[in-house]
Amino acid sequence: MKLHSQIIGQGQPFIILHGFLGMSDNWKTLAKKFSEAGFQMHLVDQRNHGRSFHADTFNYDVLSDDLKQYCDEHDLKDIVLLGHSMGGKTAMLFATEYPELVSKLLVADISPRFYPVHHDAILAGLDALDFSKIKSRGEADTLLSQYVSEIGTRMFLLKNLYWVEKGRLGLRINLGVLKDHVSEVGEALPVHAKFENPTLFLRGDKSEYVMPNDEKLIKQHFPLAEIVTISNAGHWLHAENPTDFYEAVIKFITLNT
Repeated sequence: MKLHSQIIGQGQPFIILHGFLGMSDNWKTLAKKFSEAGFQMHLVDQRNHGRSFHADTFNYDVLSDDLKQYCDEHDLKDIVLLGHSMGGKTAMLFATEYPELVSKLLVADISPRFYPVHHDAILAGLDALDFSKIKSRGEADTLLSQYVSEIGTRMFLLKNLYWVEKGRLGLRINLGVLKDHVSEVGEALPVHAKFENPTLFLRGDKSEYVMPNDEKLIKQHFPLAEIVTISNAGHWLHAENPTDFYEAVIKFITLNT
């Protein structure tokens, strides 16, 4: 079972991993800019997301294994690896397991620590979408708004909608498995995991996912880590302030070349 990806440009391989309930499409605009700076972008759909395969097993061990298989398949080495949220946890684990493959690690708005489940309303809303009755994105948004008030979050979630066939919508995500295994998304990085190459943690100034008291734990796992705060941004910092996000990433990966 192979991961689906979008590959853009030529140069040093640069892999981006989306967050929970996201997909590679979320990163296309930024990826084009990174490719213009001389990187071969690999926008990967993790299992049970986007256009990648569905499977009953879902945890960070298999997500890391999937990425290793992807790197082997495409003969990728000297990788720049960036992950957002859940993708950041995958990226952290992968880098600690295969440090010889990763030259630079970037983690967007997530810490190595444990997070309690906090997606209940979102998952309930997605589960309530009855596609035998819902015939348009607008109808889906109306129902989802009963569970998720923030329009930006709903627009992000509704990117998972697609036409299964003419007249019938569906979700690309494997919702049943993701619901059953949602607790895995908050799991902490293993205690002894360590990555000693250049690492950048990016946090949104309006987000509470990476707090000042996370710095000690970050440095235990990633001794060379820097932490940069992106202004005017919450958890989806790359979408909310793409200009500053891009500049912080480019500065880090070019200074550490």
